[in-house]
Amino acid sequence: MAVTQEQATWFAQAFQKLVENIDQAILGKDATIRLVLTAMLSDGHVLLEDYPGTGKTVLAKALSNTLDGSTSRIQFTPDLLPSDVTGVTIYDQGKGKFEFHQGPIFASVVLADEINRASPKTQSALLEVMEEGVVTVDGVGHSVGRPFLVIATQNPLEQAGTYKLPEAQLDRFLIKTSLGYPDQATAVKLILDSSNRARASKVKPIIQGESLVVMADLAAEVFVDPSIVEYLSEIVAATRINKDVALGVSMRGALALARACKTWALSQGRTFVTPDDVRDLAVPVLAHRLVVDPEAEFAGAKAEDIVGRILIDIAPPAYRTA
Repeated sequence: MAVTQEQATWFAQAFQKLVENIDQAILGKDATIRLVLTAMLSDGHVLLEDYPGTGKTVLAKALSNTLDGSTSRIQFTPDLLPSDVTGVTIYDQGKGKFEFHQGPIFASVVLADEINRASPKTQSALLEVMEEGVVTVDGVGHSVGRPFLVIATQNPLEQAGTYKLPEAQLDRFLIKTSLGYPDQATAVKLILDSSNRARASKVKPIIQGESLVVMADLAAEVFVDPSIVEYLSEIVAATRINKDVALGVSMRGALALARACKTWALSQGRTFVTPDDVRDLAVPVLAHRLVVDPEAEFAGAKAEDIVGRILIDIAPPAYRTA
């Protein structure tokens, strides 16, 4: 069913209220907040990679506090086991049967803090649930329900004792983004308010989980012209033949970009996707899925720059409306 302009206006207003609510904890980072919300409303997940002390955990907490639903935080460490994430089946002697005890992954918003500090075996415990929303323990599937969002954080520094996320798991994250350091004006505001050490706790719930599901379902119905699909597909295909890329974007990445573009368009009050939506989201959605050729990487090639050059080389189609 086609999205009406009235529905698009309602979605954009609700989206803006969510941004403003989270902005109470993270000042001056509206662009990043919008990316994270886009991932959530596209049934995707977010990887935040940045330097220590830039507010990655605060952003994740602020988002979870905005949602009036269940939230959990998992501090990833080398000794964390898969069952510590997913849960475990325990025999209940009183009832004479095995019962499943849910792990912290069963929440609407899950903060996986410093995910690259856990072993690959524990990291892989997230693969199934991030893709299918189901946790299988002892051959039995357990749904985590909707909405469901994993926000993983990792530090690009201090790599000793860490485990790099494999490409298959990076592909599960719809968006990879960062916060970066604040500008001068924002830094002054934060320093003046230095006595407030729990900024995220001031963020109050303003939306129910059921409303987020409605918004996500509405975003999935946004119109995409065939010319836009062709443009998106050309960009993805170009990553596979680029001389500096060892492994290009998969079809999962192409589908993720299409979903994200729909949400991005609707958040701006439009019922249709434009080429600018594709260009705005191509780097945060596609760059982390590329495997850069080792020689090219040694020479200074970066995935973000490769995607940026592809966007310059491929001309967008003319604007069309539904």
